[in-house]
Amino acid sequence: MEKGATKILLKDIKSYEGQLVEINGWIYNLRSSGKITFWQVRDGSDFVQVILSSDELDEAKWNEAQKATQETSVKITGIVNKHPKKNEYEIALKDFNFYQISEEWPIGNKDHGIDFLMDNRHLWLRAKRQWAIQRVRNTLIQATYEFFKNNDFTKIDSPILTPNAGENTTDLFKVKYFEEEAYLSQTGQLYLEAALPAHGRVYDFGPTFRAEKSKTRRHLTEFWMMDAEMAFIDLNGNLAVQEALIKSMIKAVLATNQNELIILERDTAGLQNVITKDFYRMTHAEAVKELQALGSDIKEDEDLGGDDETLLTKKYDNPIFVTNYPAKIKAFYSSRNADDPELAECADLLASEGYGEITSASQREADYETLKQRIIDFGLKAEDYQWYLDLRKYGSVPHGGFGFGLERIVTWVCGLEHVREAIPFARTLNRLWP
Repeated sequence: MEKGATKILLKDIKSYEGQLVEINGWIYNLRSSGKITFWQVRDGSDFVQVILSSDELDEAKWNEAQKATQETSVKITGIVNKHPKKNEYEIALKDFNFYQISEEWPIGNKDHGIDFLMDNRHLWLRAKRQWAIQRVRNTLIQATYEFFKNNDFTKIDSPILTPNAGENTTDLFKVKYFEEEAYLSQTGQLYLEAALPAHGRVYDFGPTFRAEKSKTRRHLTEFWMMDAEMAFIDLNGNLAVQEALIKSMIKAVLATNQNELIILERDTAGLQNVITKDFYRMTHAEAVKELQALGSDIKEDEDLGGDDETLLTKKYDNPIFVTNYPAKIKAFYSSRNADDPELAECADLLASEGYGEITSASQREADYETLKQRIIDFGLKAEDYQWYLDLRKYGSVPHGGFGFGLERIVTWVCGLEHVREAIPFARTLNRLWP
């Protein structure tokens, strides 16, 4: 290899114009034109075109270069040059060494179909579009942590194995836990409420599981969820925190992932609205009236379905908080509206551009006897929730919280058609492999 080369990552290439550099990566595409060969190389941080000239390499090295295949791993040294017509940089190759010449790559440019691509997800992740999605996902995760750090939240790790349901057992995966039965967690909320009196503002972020047999484009059986709980807050304050969080996440993507958004061909006008305009707010009753006017057959006491959310959010140019759902369709821990006890003091945030629900929130019932009766009314056993009820006996305070599904946010921000691309390895009703 050439001596004196500076080892770099491709994301920093523009700082090395005219210099001899060394990169390590994979050839994700290649073509040849007579005495010139072009390698499209990925190093994990970005992509670059590497130009090989038979005039610059001796015959043995040139012949060796012709053995390269798609996904061959390679070490390269060369000179960084500005592209003559584009705002891009490329590398004029001086020398290379193969780590491994790849076997024939099974994913071509043809339309393979989603089942083939999901069966080969372990390889499909290398595609440029999939690379971009996971980079945006990473930014959204990091922005979440940064927001909570800057707003005095403490991260509390909730258990994945739980003895009871956060909402109801019908949507849970039951597992054998030695001589007992347990469930894979559907939410960390109840455990966060236990940490609330110690820290005031808490959150968790990790995998959760839902066993509902849904095949929609918005559902996964395993997904990453963030839950947050806040003491001494009302619903308006709760929604203000959510809006600030979502705005900060979108702002981070727009600042960090312009290259990825270009790869995804994402029109960012809607995302710009998110950070510059206030979110809309309407009650569930108002949403039902609007939906009925738009042609939906939704009833006054029904939850919004996926089609309803799509219909409503295509009408508005920014996310919508829908508040005060009928109490009977919300979880047992939601408190009631002070003016109408038939309504829950709650809200769902619907993402714009037809993407639907991304967060769900409520004020939590703070009274011991009321919560106990609510548990019973929902057909659950109060004794199974005694530890949760105990929290209302020792300094209970007004409090509320919310959660978001990471993959739904990734789907929205990246402009994807289906949530399965928003997670590295999707788990759905019909998929547990690879």
